[in-house]
Amino acid sequence: MEQNPQTPTETGYHYNVMRRAIDLIDGADEPLSLEALASEMGMSPAHFQRVFSRWVGVSPKRYQQYLALGHAKALLSERFTTLETAHATGLSGSGRLHDLFLRWESMSPGDYAKGGDGLTIFWGWFDSPFGLALVMGTDKGICGLGFAAEMGEDWAMEDLVRRWPKARYVEDPMRLRPWVLAAFGAEDATLKEAPLYLIGAPFQIKVWEALLRVPSGHVTTYSEIAESIGNPRAVRAVGTAVGRNPVSWLIPCHRALRKSGGLGGYHWGLPVKRALLAFEAARAEA
Repeated sequence: MEQNPQTPTETGYHYNVMRRAIDLIDGADEPLSLEALASEMGMSPAHFQRVFSRWVGVSPKRYQQYLALGHAKALLSERFTTLETAHATGLSGSGRLHDLFLRWESMSPGDYAKGGDGLTIFWGWFDSPFGLALVMGTDKGICGLGFAAEMGEDWAMEDLVRRWPKARYVEDPMRLRPWVLAAFGAEDATLKEAPLYLIGAPFQIKVWEALLRVPSGHVTTYSEIAESIGNPRAVRAVGTAVGRNPVSWLIPCHRALRKSGGLGGYHWGLPVKRALLAFEAARAEA
């Protein structure tokens, strides 16, 4: 990556470029040339290549190979992570974007049962390489992160709010901004880690803890997650808990695949899941 620091305005601009470029690549029926992509972005080919490669770690041409059909199966055969081994060898913190480490804690079961009563949750909209992101957080850390590219802004807001219906919601993006910049690896981030505050039922939190042990650029399966939490027959329940993950990207539910190599579902839309997996796989090999 380039080492020259960027201003917040430049960072936001480049997030938007990445969002549009990934959207365009993902929606194309065939690979797009560098010149065609740069033209769509209103940039010279050389400038677009530099911006894209800084964020993704590889060229636009190479990135498109990771979005090809069948890539999930290749990931499953080449980068399958056995969660117990990952935990034993310390892989849970390795390979994250920009060596990002997360510190996290979870709400007690009793407090979770209150539906957010007495809790203040701050929220804001932010640009990200994967489209507009809705981020929510308490004083302790990020508790919600969703993408609106496929499902829409109203749906994303309603989805997160109804998880904690009794909480008090306060729009305050500036309060969350340092955590968000760290979460997406922005060059002007002032923090090295993004704190998480997990709000969920005990079983859900067990599943989310298992997801946090899957290194960036690797994948696992729903059955492997069930095995790792000591409940191998609970594959269906694990799938539900993965789908209910409120903090996409940071709790990497996109790294969970079916045994067949199929992508499975994704709460924020399968095109977003494909983009997340391709982004991480490209970085892992950069």
